[in-house]
Amino acid sequence: PSYPSIHPTHPSYPSIHPTHLSISTHPFIMSEGKKEYTLDEISKHNSEGDCWMIIGNLKNGGPKVYDISKYLDDHPGGAEVMLDVAGQDADEFFEDIGHSKDAREELKKYYIGEYKMDEAAIAKMKADAEKAAQKGSGGSSMIFILVALVAIAFGYYKTQMA
Repeated sequence: PSYPSIHPTHPSYPSIHPTHLSISTHPFIMSEGKKEYTLDEISKHNSEGDCWMIIGNLKNGGPKVYDISKYLDDHPGGAEVMLDVAGQDADEFFEDIGHSKDAREELKKYYIGEYKMDEAAIAKMKADAEKAAQKGSGGSSMIFILVALVAIAFGYYKTQMA
């Protein structure tokens, strides 16, 4: 539905009753009407005819469950690479490959629900996110140091040539 441009505090602004949303026990809000799946449930879907996987992390909205059974034959990298991570958390594999924006859009078609994480999985995801952030910041620090060293060397060279 289309709503008029009004402020959210205005009485005419549409509201959603809390019972109409499905909120999971992990820090991500589920899409309305989608189911939560445990790793135990997901792990049972690990064959060519029944292939599910978990893709998502803290940076992109959280872990989601996809039934990619009907996409296996269409995958540009072949079905085998996807079957290797079937029934598992395939996020690191998916991100390491460097999938395009189009591939990410295609993936949305196969979304079936959210991954219901236990406390250990939440802690692991947070630790992985922190580790990735540290890796990313380390590279920019190294570049800064390298630029500073080049500037110092250039300054020294200029003073010796004068």
